[in-house]
Amino acid sequence: MKLITKKSRLKGSVRIPGSKSHTIRAVCIASLAEGKSIIHSPLVSNDTASVVECYRAMGAKIDTSDDKKWLIEGTAGQIHQPEEQIDVGNSGTTLRLAVGSAALTEKDAKTRFTGDNQICARPIAPLLEALNRLGADTMSVKSNGNPPVEISGKLTGGKTSIEAVTSQYLSSLLLCCPLAEDDTEISVGVLNEPGYVQMTLDWLDNQQIVYKNEDFKEFHIKGSQKYRGFECRIPSDFSSATFFLCAAALVGDEVVLEGLDFEDSQPDKAVIDYLLKMGADIKSSGDSVVVKASRLKGCDIDMNQTPDALPAMAVTAAFAEGTTKLFNVAQARSKETDRIDCMAKEMGKMGIETEQLPDGLIIHPGKIENGKVHGWSDHRIVMALSIAGLASDIPIEVDTAEAMDITFPTYPSLMGKLGANMEKSEKG
Repeated sequence: MKLITKKSRLKGSVRIPGSKSHTIRAVCIASLAEGKSIIHSPLVSNDTASVVECYRAMGAKIDTSDDKKWLIEGTAGQIHQPEEQIDVGNSGTTLRLAVGSAALTEKDAKTRFTGDNQICARPIAPLLEALNRLGADTMSVKSNGNPPVEISGKLTGGKTSIEAVTSQYLSSLLLCCPLAEDDTEISVGVLNEPGYVQMTLDWLDNQQIVYKNEDFKEFHIKGSQKYRGFECRIPSDFSSATFFLCAAALVGDEVVLEGLDFEDSQPDKAVIDYLLKMGADIKSSGDSVVVKASRLKGCDIDMNQTPDALPAMAVTAAFAEGTTKLFNVAQARSKETDRIDCMAKEMGKMGIETEQLPDGLIIHPGKIENGKVHGWSDHRIVMALSIAGLASDIPIEVDTAEAMDITFPTYPSLMGKLGANMEKSEKG
């Protein structure tokens, strides 16, 4: 599938769909909890379908017949051995969190996880090693530190350490260790994207889980705790809002984004600060953000907390005055794709000069000269490249656009509601 965008002006209001990160954490905790939970306004996408099927396979009863309200009857921490291996599709968050949950099974029970080609190229060895030190028995089936992986229980607690080059490793430990029999101590040597760990801690706080956080370097977690059924509403997703924020900063007459909770700990709300630093016209009031196009200026942006925003910020920088440097985000190279390398290649095809750094990208503004680009089957690259077409005299055609369904299947229709000349094509 192709996503084709042409020069546009955006105006109007849209409500941003629910947070993927919160939806996945909600399903995980509800599935481990005693009793029943109700999740309002969940994100409905391929990634969240993956987490639902995963925890169903491990014993949770999950009713998703109503897109606006999911009902979950938890396992009370008694994770079942699945009858077949679990395929998480393209969902790295599901894989990392569920691996920790699977370590709660009985000692001889085995759970095997796999995923698509992108998932099977993403490392998970540090998490497996950390779980092994806590009593679990884990292995990379191909002995390459990547999925497929096999997990056996039983997680007992103790002392471990983690190099959290992705925050998902630490979040996985924080979610499963309260259900271990004994107390757990976690030493954190490296931590990227600490905001996502804070999201996990917020969920633990809501569940009244007892733990001690020593400046994100040491965690002490009391064992033999329980999760309890809950009712919650999933806030809108700042990661998804990124594409609308960037597009409106380039071609917005007046765009209102609704449902964004600035009290929430989602790290991608920092994108607003990045755009303000570039000179964007953005104002917030309550749960709404109003964005108007303005003259943007290049600058240096530390993106360690927001690797998912790199593709969209790179495209936005191509239309700014002066050079932009996106740095301290080496983990963007180990997402669904090497997003630094892929964005450099596709922007080069469009005629935009870039320089790769080990931990980032330098973008020199220029004129779009070619509109046919490759989306790398990466949802965030597809949507980011589509933004270029809204501000360019040349239409942009992005292939592998079906990848949008992973996190944001309604992206084209919501952009269209604002007046974007954007359409999907099954040809090519």
